[in-house]
Amino acid sequence: MEAAAGSDGYPASAPTAGPAAGARQGGSQTLARGLSALMAIVDSADGMTVQDVAKLLDVHRSIAYRVVQTLVDFDLVTQAPDKVYRPGARLAALSESYLPTLRNIAMPAMRELAEQVGCTVSLFVAEGDSAVSIATAEPTTATHHIRFRSGMRTPINRGAAGYALLAEGPPQPDEPLAVERARRDGYAISHGEVEAEAHAVAAGFSVPNVRACLNVMTYVEERATSAVAEVRNCANTIRDQLTSGT
Repeated sequence: MEAAAGSDGYPASAPTAGPAAGARQGGSQTLARGLSALMAIVDSADGMTVQDVAKLLDVHRSIAYRVVQTLVDFDLVTQAPDKVYRPGARLAALSESYLPTLRNIAMPAMRELAEQVGCTVSLFVAEGDSAVSIATAEPTTATHHIRFRSGMRTPINRGAAGYALLAEGPPQPDEPLAVERARRDGYAISHGEVEAEAHAVAAGFSVPNVRACLNVMTYVEERATSAVAEVRNCANTIRDQLTSGT
């Protein structure tokens, strides 16, 4: 069986919240604090207290309280009886508004692929210098597997997902050799670049204004290499459906 990374099964090296508001330059400090707190609460497995938020933002507890209460007022977070703040229901509505056609078409194919390969399948899109997971499908037949939360970010110049996304763009003079290979072969592979000892395979596809890819990650090398054809075929199927509008 394949053991999952970290105590909650998510990659131990996966990024959490962005930099604290005090470290940001320009823009609205109040807005930056609110967004930093929101991202941290979403990424926290057990939720956060006001004291946790105050420490994150490096502000007095009273300021942290006003920040999280504003998030509560907008239903972005909710406060449990134990005084811990957790993600609110409105986040679900917000997430559904992000690239809905892409996610709606991709998810059925991703679920089928997850069952075929016995691994979690993640849908990534390129956003600046990051590869961002926007949807995941987990196998129902495998008890232990590496999982990715939606919203997780990895550097776009590291790992199979990033290489596959870069390969969907025009060649660049300083791009990694793995990107050239991905552009030539139609898929990218990596080992230990995002999660220690993990093998990954990804295949990209493009639709107007969006570069996307499917990514599978596993600790079992044979499972990754045997999934190449399925991942590539699934990415092509999604691209064709998006192109045809079906």
